[in-house]
Amino acid sequence: MAIPIAQVAGGWMFRTRPVYAPAIRAAADVGDQVLGLSAFDIAVLGAIAYHQPITRDGLKDIFGKEISRDLIGRLHAQSLIGAGPRSPRRGAPYTYVTTEKFLVAFGLESLHDLPDREQMEDAGFQGEPLQVGVT
Repeated sequence: MAIPIAQVAGGWMFRTRPVYAPAIRAAADVGDQVLGLSAFDIAVLGAIAYHQPITRDGLKDIFGKEISRDLIGRLHAQSLIGAGPRSPRRGAPYTYVTTEKFLVAFGLESLHDLPDREQMEDAGFQGEPLQVGVT
């Protein structure tokens, strides 16, 4: 089957096989359409996915440094994250959650399809950000 149907983000989506991607991009004149995420951007996105809803202070606790509003803004502008409920803490800071586009971009049916953290640690990813190629 040239165009398989995949279950993604609670629905169904036509997906082309990766081997056909260059021909489809050339014919459709859409370019690469890469999300353009750095390894740190992906690590922050992963932390949001695993700990949502989470505040910037919560991300600071995970990474040991301030997470810039610019980074949060880039992830939000690409619709990979959205605003969650306001935190019940003093000042009611914003929280962040992943979106349906996040699920689609990473080919996940739901957040339950994220790799189990214990399995990742057993595989040697403890303390290292998950490296994911996004196209």
